[in-house]
This record gives sequence, C-alpha cells and structure tokens, in this order.
Amino acid sequence: MSLGIRIAIATSVLLIASMAIGADCFGAAFVSEEQRPNILWLSTEDIGPHLACYGDATAPTPNLDAFAKRSMVCDVAWSNYPVCAPARTTIISGAYASAYGAGNMRSMARLPDGLKMFPQHLREAGYYCTNRSKEDYNLHQPGQVWDQSNKKATWTDPKRRGTDANGNPKPFFAVFNEFRTHESKIRVRPHEAIVDPASVSLPPYWPDVPEFRQDFAQYYDNLITLDKWFGQRLRELEDSGEADNTIVIFFGDHGGGMPRHKRHAGDSGMKVPFIVHVPEKLKAKYAPSEYESGGRTSRPIGFVDLAPSMLSVLGIKPPAHMQGHAFLGPHQAEPPKYVYGFRDRMDERPDFSRSIRDERFIYVRNFFPHVPAGQFIDYQQQTPCTAKWLQMFNAGELNDVQAHFWENHPPEELYDLKSDPHETVNLVDDPTHAETLTRFQNELLDNTIRTGDLGFVHEGRLQEITVAGKQTRRSLAQDKESLPLKKIFAVANLTGVETDAGKFVEATKSDNPTIRYWAAMGLLNSDPSTLKEQVSTVDQLLRDEAIEVSLTAAEVSIAHQLGDTKLAEKVIARFSNLSEGNQFYAVTALNIAGRHRNQLDDSCIEKIKLVPTKDPLVDRGGEYVAQLIQTMFGEDQSNK
Repeated sequence: MSLGIRIAIATSVLLIASMAIGADCFGAAFVSEEQRPNILWLSTEDIGPHLACYGDATAPTPNLDAFAKRSMVCDVAWSNYPVCAPARTTIISGAYASAYGAGNMRSMARLPDGLKMFPQHLREAGYYCTNRSKEDYNLHQPGQVWDQSNKKATWTDPKRRGTDANGNPKPFFAVFNEFRTHESKIRVRPHEAIVDPASVSLPPYWPDVPEFRQDFAQYYDNLITLDKWFGQRLRELEDSGEADNTIVIFFGDHGGGMPRHKRHAGDSGMKVPFIVHVPEKLKAKYAPSEYESGGRTSRPIGFVDLAPSMLSVLGIKPPAHMQGHAFLGPHQAEPPKYVYGFRDRMDERPDFSRSIRDERFIYVRNFFPHVPAGQFIDYQQQTPCTAKWLQMFNAGELNDVQAHFWENHPPEELYDLKSDPHETVNLVDDPTHAETLTRFQNELLDNTIRTGDLGFVHEGRLQEITVAGKQTRRSLAQDKESLPLKKIFAVANLTGVETDAGKFVEATKSDNPTIRYWAAMGLLNSDPSTLKEQVSTVDQLLRDEAIEVSLTAAEVSIAHQLGDTKLAEKVIARFSNLSEGNQFYAVTALNIAGRHRNQLDDSCIEKIKLVPTKDPLVDRGGEYVAQLIQTMFGEDQSNK
C-alpha cells in the first residue's frame, strides 16, 4: 500500500472519528442533515372535534378520515386558551401565555432578553421555516422568526429553501393555516347550503331555533371546504417525494366558532382535533411511545407541548423556560396527568377563569363570578345565532341549561365528561365527588405557582410595567417579593366562595396592590348583608393609589349602594378616560359603568361620553374603548 493511500485512509478515519465526536458533543442537531425529518403543520381556525374520527360524521371529510386511519388521533388535546392570540402565544413560546402576561387578547408583551420563539431554534439548526401566514402572537417578535411568513410562504420553492452543506435540500418546518373555517365565515351570507340545517344535532345548551341550525350547518359546510384544502396540502407533499420523511400534525387552533365554544373556559372551548402522523421509517426514533397507525391516545396534550416537541425532534432538550411536555423525539417527557386552560380578557370584556382537565373530569374556577360567561362581545354578537340566543334570554324564553351561559358564573364548576360531555350538570356540591374536587383545587394552586400565572395581576398594572420598560412581565412573575403569588392566590381563591365580607378586611391592609385588588374583588362578591359593616373599608379602598383597587371598590359601592357613592362615580368617570391611567384601566372602568349604568348620575354618564378612545401606546386592540361606548350609548366613537 502506497504512502499516499495510507495517509488518505488515516485522514478518513480521523474525519469519521471527529464527526462522531461532534455528533456526541453537540446532539442530534448536528447529525448529518439528510437524516433529519421534515415537519409539516396543517392548522385551521375555530373548529372543535366535529370530525368522523371523533364520532361526528355530519360533514363528509374523506381526506381527514383517511389521514386519521393511518395516524394517531389524540382524544384529550387542548388549545390551553379558547381564543386565537393567546393560544398562538403559547404555541410559539412553549410557555403558557399568562406566564408572559400575554393571556388577554391583543396584549403585546415582550419575551425576556435572550429567549426565542421556537422556529428561531429550528432555523439556527439548519431548518427552512415557513408560515402561511397567520401569526397573531400576543408577543413582540425577538428578531426574525421565519424564513418566510406571508400568504405565499411554502417549503416547495427550491431556490428559497436552499441546500445544506452536503448539497441536499434543507429540512423544512412548514405551517399552513386554513382561515375559511373562522368564526366570521359562519355568518357569511348569502350561502349555498351543503349540510341540511334540519339534519344537524344541536347540543342541549343551545335553543333549537332556525338561527342555530343555519349557523351550525354552515360551520359544517366550512369543514367540507377544510377537508378539500387538507387533501390538497397532502397531495403536494406526496408529489414532492418527501412524505416518507415528513412528520405531519393537523390541529384546530381552539374551540369552534359557535358561541359557548370559542372563548369558553370549558372543554367545548379548549378541546381541538389533533392528529399526528409519523412515517414508518421515523417511528422508532420520533414517534410517541404509544403511537400506532390508526390508533388513539388519551395522553393529555396542550399547545404548550408543541414547541418542546419540535425541539425534541431535533435532538435538542427543551430549555427550562418552556413549560410543556415533549411528546415526540428522543426527549419525550412522561405524559402529564392534566391539561390546563386559561381564559382572560376577551376583546373588550375582562374575565378571568382557569380550568383543568384529566381523562374524565373538568374543573373550572371562575374568579369573576359577578359576570356571565356570555358577556356581550361586539364581534361575537355579529353571528346571528349569538344575537338570537341573547335576545331569547332577555325575553325569558330559555330553559335553565340554555340560560346558564348568560347568567353570572358559578365560582366553581366540575363536570364528569364521561356521563356529561356537554358540561351541563355541575357536580361541585355533590358529596360523592368531593375528593375529585379537592384534587383539582390543589392542582390549580400548584399550577398557578409553577407557571407564574400573571393573570392574577390586573392588566392595567402589567401595561404600566411594559411602558416603564424597567422589567418584563415575566420577570415580575419571577419576583417573589413584588409578586407573592401564593399569598395572592390565597385571597383570590376566596372570591365568590367565601361570602362573608369580613374575611377580606385584613387583606385590604396589605402593602401589595394585587392582594388589595383581590380583597376588593372578594368584597364585591360577598353577601350584601355582611358588607354593611364594611363601609369604612370600602371608602378607604376608593381612595387607594392603585387604580385597579379603587375601581373595584367603586363597583362595590355602586353595586351595593354603599359608602361614598359620589366618590365612586368620580373614580369610574376619571379612569374611563384612558389618559388618566391606560387603556386597560379604561376598559375596566367602562365595563363597570356598563353593568351599573342605571345607577349612575347623568353627570357621570356625560363625562364618560366625552372620553378619548385612542391610545397611542396600544398597537392592537385599540378599538375596545370605542366599542364599549358604542354598546353603552349607541354612539359611534370610532373617530374620536
């Protein structure tokens, strides 16, 4: 053997050895790129599990049916939030939106310095990442997130996609989102029906009237459109020759666009269709341990699990700030016992609920029991069936189950989804389920602390932190001195459950404004007979320097005609003006004014009518003040 040949062989051995060491040191992200799978997400707007693979064959969806038969159907999949923006925040960050103070609609928060949205990790690892095209995150983007994110973005363009160091096409991560199932498409008229409105099966919480039948049938028609789109996307993949190296995930982005689905804190608002396909050659390395083609899993999966799962596919251990559990790849976590739901402000209507689900039961804790689940939301009311439903409620034409949506929240709800899938029989007071109730109550506390749930902090205060720029909202969640979450929860969790106003007096003396806020909320939801002894406490809170405290005290005073009601009116009128605080305090003040308009003096009403409606510091959701005034007074404030 010649010296040249021996040198070549030795060099090759050293090169192979160094490659092996590199792969071992740096993980699977540095394994030869042709071995890495592509990832394709096919998501759609505003649909629940109304598909044949979930037992509802009302709409013919042959492409999705065939896909389900060769994939894994997830029976307990939750969006974590029942509306788009915070659900997408959870997806893109790998943490619950409320961990970043981004659980409210159109609340633009910042990620802490150094944290990235998960596609940025994929791009750094050599993936070509595209998104067609909805983003809608409640977060400011920390630099470039996607290689392409627009209405034409696709992985199929070889020039844009490029090649890796070996000259092979880069692995891709591609998202396609179908909009034609969106809530707004349910009410498009004229519409040529495919599904017969007379054939649809209505859940018991809706009245059986033509408006519901037509809208629900149109919802199913949109699923037929979705199925055709889905088939087109899969054929595109098959025709490329890359299907056997591509993991495909299909899901809806939260509950369906019908009322009491989207925006609802229960299972009907959180549960989504979720189907995972792992090709045969990739199963051993990447598939969930329970994966079977045509199989099902009861493993609880939430949107918070998507980002860590994508990193796991790359061989990257999910970072500690991600709060989900990977269900794909070499870093799969043990299946969690629960999925968690969060409901904060929906458009112009503040609300605050938390929900937890296991395989059988769902628990919902409503921290605002003074408002109904079905608050009047301008956008939602544009759907004919929603407007009809509220009209029938106001006319007293509904039975107890149908009226529940429009009545004030019960503080707690517990449903057995096995016997009561429509969540109509509240088991909170059933002694046979006392142990289950306690288990969920304890889990709620644990998850609040574990995730750093900033939903307990008034949104106006979170906005002050954002504008000041001294810290991110997330850093506040990690500051135990400024935000003693366990103490805050202890007071908040009494709201509506403990009705003796005297139980909240000590908390009104706290140095922490969020504790005082929840103490005032507890007073608001107390038995009126116990409030008579707390006039001085209410008057003291009316003068509190924390705007959220004084506003809540003002509602206590007006709602119960207690203490200095004139001062209470001044507080409401003052902070309805966003220039006195910020838009989110103004939204709170205007909601209070709307709930108690008939109890306010004319002078207070006239001041509210004159407030400005544009906040230059809010780049999305700037119409909420105008919408509230329009709803309250029937006046167009959009140009003020």
